[in-house]
Formats: sequence, C-alpha cells, structure tokens
Amino acid sequence: MSLLPLPIGVDDALAKIVNPALDLLPDAMRSDTARVMMLAIALQESALGARAQDGGPAVGLWQMEQGGGIHGVLHNLRTAHYAETVCNIQGVAPRDANVYAALPENDLLAANFARLLLWADTEPLPALGDTHAGWLCYQANWRPGAPRPDAWAANYAKALGAIA
Repeated sequence: MSLLPLPIGVDDALAKIVNPALDLLPDAMRSDTARVMMLAIALQESALGARAQDGGPAVGLWQMEQGGGIHGVLHNLRTAHYAETVCNIQGVAPRDANVYAALPENDLLAANFARLLLWADTEPLPALGDTHAGWLCYQANWRPGAPRPDAWAANYAKALGAIA
C-alpha cells in the first residue's frame, strides 16, 4: 500500500483514507458522525503527521497500541469478525503483533481499526457538533496518557469542517 506523504491534510485524509476504509465496513458503520470522530481523533493523536509515537509504543495515524486498541478490536465480540475481514483484505494476519507491525505502513488498516475501536463501544457516537461529548468518547475509547484537552475543540472543529 502506498502511503500519503506526511503531514496529511484533513480533506486528503477523509477522501483517501477514512472514506475508503469505511467502504470496507458495513453500512451501519459509515456515518458522518463516525467520519468526524475518526478525523478528530487522528488529529488529536498524530496531527495526521506521525505514524509512530515519539518515545512511545503507539503506531499509525490513530496511535494504537498492540496491547490496547489493537488487541481490543481483534478480540471484542462486536468487532472481531470485521477486524478479521479487513485484515484479510489488507493481507495482514489478524493477530496483535501482525496488525501492530502493519499499522505504520497501512493507513487504511489503521483507519479500519480506529472505526472498529469506536464500534466496540456500545454507546452511540456523539451527535455531530457536540464537541464535549466527542471529547468524552475519545477519552473513553483511546484512554490517552497525555490527553491534551486544550487541543480537542480545534481538532474537532477541523474534522467537522471537512464533513460539512
């Protein structure tokens, strides 16, 4: 898979990564609400400018950890089947270490895992424009070690603007 050069603009991320990733998932997972959350989280986690965490274990534009989000998506009853399907489409064995190794080299798979991590949460995604609920959703699902709450509103607004 060819990767877009970093940093990636929000419009390119939407058109060339998020939307194609969602096309591999069921219709129920494809919503503007999901697109906004995925973009906002990628902006919050990597600023769409890093595929490996500086000094940490997280990888991909959504900065997922092998024993955290990756493991969770692969083993959650709501997401395991979809994770296996997208892994097979992407030619990646659906195992924690294989996905972890692939995410820095495969933005589409990283986007799929980000959407599936949100899908694993039984709570509905926040309504479009609800910045605070988006922040709570992000915190609950990513459990960031350095959350940077002051950056969220601008990142969420940028993501929302790409959808509008």
